[in-house]
Amino acid sequence: MNNLFFYGTLQHVPLLERVLGRSADSIDLAPASLRDYIALSEQEGHYPVLRQRANAETAGIIVRGLSVEDIARLNYYEGGFDYELRAVTLTSGEAADVYVPGQTVSSIDDVWDFSAWQERWGAMTVWAAEEVMDGFGKLDAEEVARRFPRIRARAWSKVLAQSGRHGQGVLDGRVDIVSHTRAHTNFFAMDEVALRHETFGGEMSDQIERAVFISSDAAIVLPYDPVRDRVLLVEQIRLGPIGRNDPVQWQMEPVAGLIDTGETAEEAARREGAEEAGLEFRLLEPAGECYASPGAATDFFHLFVGICDLPDDSAGIGGQEDEGENIRSHLLSFVDVLEMADDRRVANAPLALLTYWLARHRARLRAAV
Repeated sequence: MNNLFFYGTLQHVPLLERVLGRSADSIDLAPASLRDYIALSEQEGHYPVLRQRANAETAGIIVRGLSVEDIARLNYYEGGFDYELRAVTLTSGEAADVYVPGQTVSSIDDVWDFSAWQERWGAMTVWAAEEVMDGFGKLDAEEVARRFPRIRARAWSKVLAQSGRHGQGVLDGRVDIVSHTRAHTNFFAMDEVALRHETFGGEMSDQIERAVFISSDAAIVLPYDPVRDRVLLVEQIRLGPIGRNDPVQWQMEPVAGLIDTGETAEEAARREGAEEAGLEFRLLEPAGECYASPGAATDFFHLFVGICDLPDDSAGIGGQEDEGENIRSHLLSFVDVLEMADDRRVANAPLALLTYWLARHRARLRAAV
């Protein structure tokens, strides 16, 4: 049996439970501290970096009596990020091991704030740990570390899901998950799920088996110039049409992109406007939120109309080269885009939704300039 001192994110008991795979009731933990060490912050505050410093003291918890299996799970969780165990003596005189960072782990000179981390990143980190630990015994720690940015993005979408505006007037019924397995994971993921659910008659359904495509939330914004009464659309190659064997493999659509971990939908919309089309929005008009295909995918769209200037020279070639983007933008009058939608020449659902939203609100937006 082993004692470990945790000074960072694993002080957060819900996270410790996910990593160890058992409830806090079965974990022997207590407050503790370590002298002559300081917990400095990583650049974004996602985690602390333990450094030796005379006369400093770092607070945390001691977890006693950890099994070989527990240590293996902890090593797996920490293993892809250049951390290793070191024996220390705590302020109380009790012996313990502690995870210390290697030379590749950098920090700034600010003391890490555990309470601030819990408020901003705690829920996301617990969701991410669930996916990380699902790979225990299946994937090596280095592979999980490679996938970690996408794991965190999927976890952030679960945080965003807790504050949606939709859902009024629908059944808030019981759902029993019989089994839930990850069939594939990389940039996107695919889960196989077996479940039973409450019916509208109040009984439970028979077991049903389904697959669900796991992505992360996206911000989608239609750039609109109310003075010139024109919009900007972007054109790029799309994998959906390729997978469907559609001969039209380049698609016209609004500016769009996945929301980065820690971003709001509004922040992502502004970032994507700059990256894809070189645009700066004066105002973002919220225009809805929706699942792309709720029966089969987690894709969730935060929709906006972005008020901006669209002079004649604002269309061109853009995109992030390091993300493999090659994007051409087009300026169209609003009337032309509305005619495209009415004539069923728009195959992009967010573009159709935003076009008809703008048709409803266009007079108000034009009167405000």
